Amino acid sequence: SNMITKERDCIKEVENFEDTGFNYTLSLINGKYKLTVLYALYRHNVIRFNQLQKYLKMISHKTLSNVLKELEKDDLIIRKEYAQIPPKVEYSLSEKGKSLIPILYSLCEWGEKHKI
Repeated sequence: SNMITKERDCIKEVENFEDTGFNYTLSLINGKYKLTVLYALYRHNVIRFNQLQKYLKMISHKTLSNVLKELEKDDLIIRKEYAQIPPKVEYSLSEKGKSLIPILYSLCEWGEKHKI
């Protein structure tokens, strides 16, 4: 079918792996917890740091902080800071981040199908 051809073209699109769409996507979502954090933000819409850490449990404060910084730098999430005491910071997915959700769905479906 046409879809298969299109998929094959994307995977073979260029000589250099570094120039592939595949490599670009991986560069944004690679890193131990990036997809996990994106999934959590999608589930919660808007979430504060402490809620996020409580939800994810397995991530240290420092690691979560670094992951959020990287995702923000790549325009996948939005960090909104409120000028108040105590300061309040909320995180949510950007439009670019939301557009990754179908990929997360595919990973989720594949996992449900193949996990034992």
